[in-house]
Amino acid sequence: MNSILDLKKEVLSIVERDASTESKLQEICDVLAENVAYYDWVGFYFKNGDKEELKLAQFNGEPTEHTIIPFGKGICGQVAVSNENFVVQDVSEQDNYISCGWKVKSEIVIPIFVDGENIGQIDIDSHSVNPFTKDDEVLLEYVCEKVSHIL
Repeated sequence: MNSILDLKKEVLSIVERDASTESKLQEICDVLAENVAYYDWVGFYFKNGDKEELKLAQFNGEPTEHTIIPFGKGICGQVAVSNENFVVQDVSEQDNYISCGWKVKSEIVIPIFVDGENIGQIDIDSHSVNPFTKDDEVLLEYVCEKVSHIL
């Protein structure tokens, strides 16, 4: 795995490129999935217009049927309401969890803020139990902060 510093530099270079927002978001998903062994699914969800729901945008990993997630439902939906990071080291211990597949054992979701408003999030699923550390939160908060400038 590349160091967090290397990944931050890579994300910054992606954000600063002359490319569409969609292609930048896809490239960020790809870089994270390729460089962090336990990031088995990486994706962005964004508020769906004026609706109280999230809509799947760019992602890297197996396709999911969860392209729309109501606010409050599952880990992503809870972050849409709480505006706080949510780290679940073992999804089997989480009551309000939407299963994206039997392989998923843990999940981390970090909100993206634009002008103080929670407009979306990055969602990472892992096939390992208990893989996430404070370093993951630091890296993903950085990603979300940089992404907020291109939205």
